[in-house]
Amino acid sequence: MMIKQIMTDKAPAAIGPYSQALDLGNMVFVSGQIPVDPATGKMADTVEEQAMQVLTNLKNVLAAAGCEMTQVVKTVVFLADLADFATVNSIYESFFEAPYPARSCVQVAAIPKGAKLEIECIAVK
Repeated sequence: MMIKQIMTDKAPAAIGPYSQALDLGNMVFVSGQIPVDPATGKMADTVEEQAMQVLTNLKNVLAAAGCEMTQVVKTVVFLADLADFATVNSIYESFFEAPYPARSCVQVAAIPKGAKLEIECIAVK
């Protein structure tokens, strides 16, 4: 099996010893994306803006792997505050279409750089 590392400057660079994504040929595993704007290195303040940026980053990493959001089969959403679930869910829904990916969503104690959310995914080619 050949594993190909996926990297794009249209999403934040890895801030540790990990890849933005790995392409296994028929599957792509995308690391958790946080709401850092890759052009500025900054994060927006609101959960709405952060959710838009996270999903845009995810979409851009998938594109670098030759995938689209319609090929995503599983996501995991990490929220700093589960009270943001409905807001994030409405923005999340605008990036996907039925049949929607399988998904888990959990509240966590903290997310890198103080972000309000992080999303990772698996796509099938």
